[in-house]
Amino acid sequence: MSAWRDEEEFSIGGFEDLIPETMFIKIYVDVRRYGKKVTIIDGFDPKLVDLEEIAKMLKKKVAAGGTVKNGRIEIQGDHREKIAKILEDMGYTVEVL
Repeated sequence: MSAWRDEEEFSIGGFEDLIPETMFIKIYVDVRRYGKKVTIIDGFDPKLVDLEEIAKMLKKKVAAGGTVKNGRIEIQGDHREKIAKILEDMGYTVEVL
């Protein structure tokens, strides 16, 4: 299963290559209760990408738990640099805060 929604719609005319380039992703860390760090990945358009699928892939690559809340992905721990590298390799424009 792909992280793109409605693949048929975007496969016509080569639009699938433009989807990551049109999104500006911000990655930052939030400190929660008891000093626990959470990496927040924000900026995906939920109409164009499957956030659950991307979150699943990222959690697997960084070996951490996480969730999708309010249109953003939350991964347990500080994984900013590793997630930024993964998303850049996928073609996204990423800013690490």
